[in-house]
Amino acid sequence: MAEIVYPLRRSVFRGLSGHCPACGKGALFWKYLKVNGRCEVCDTDLARYPADDGPAYVTILLIGHLVVAPMLFFSVVWRSNPAISLPIILVALAVLTLTVLPRVKGGWIGLMYSLGVKDTDAHLHTADLAD
Repeated sequence: MAEIVYPLRRSVFRGLSGHCPACGKGALFWKYLKVNGRCEVCDTDLARYPADDGPAYVTILLIGHLVVAPMLFFSVVWRSNPAISLPIILVALAVLTLTVLPRVKGGWIGLMYSLGVKDTDAHLHTADLAD
């Protein structure tokens, strides 16, 4: 288990808001999901904190549990015409997923920053030792 190098809550919430987890002032992303190489305010190297597939898994988990699972209990979904309800549901899920994903990725990068996990730490992963 990694030790917490920087304050966990502060770093994660700064990442969730789309700001640099170190200073909270610089922008974390320069495009939709493209992480800035360096913070323009505090010059922290943001590109070295890996996100990989973690944010996508967390986003799917959140959307699935908060939207899809409760929706299955509403009888209006089962009684309505699928030609009408399915496009509405799919568009709503797509918009919600695309809205949540950058925030989750920012929070994930904030978590990696707080724990001090860098992309150069790949040799420490136990899954690699199993091969």
